[in-house]
Amino acid sequence: MATERKFREQEIQIARYRLLEREVTDPFAACLLHIIVLELEADLQKDWETGQRKCQGR
Repeated sequence: MATERKFREQEIQIARYRLLEREVTDPFAACLLHIIVLELEADLQKDWETGQRKCQGR
C-alpha cells in the first residue's frame, strides 16, 4: 500500500535525523536537529491517525 510506504519513508527520515543529532558536536545544531525530529514525529503521528480514520470509514 502506498500509505505504508510513505510511513516507512517518514520513519527512515526520522532515524537519519536522530543519528545526525547523536553525532553532531555543536550544541546549537543538536538542538535544531532535535526540533526537526520532534516535528517529523508529530507529522508522522498525524498522518498515521488520519490514515486510521480513513480505514475506519470516518
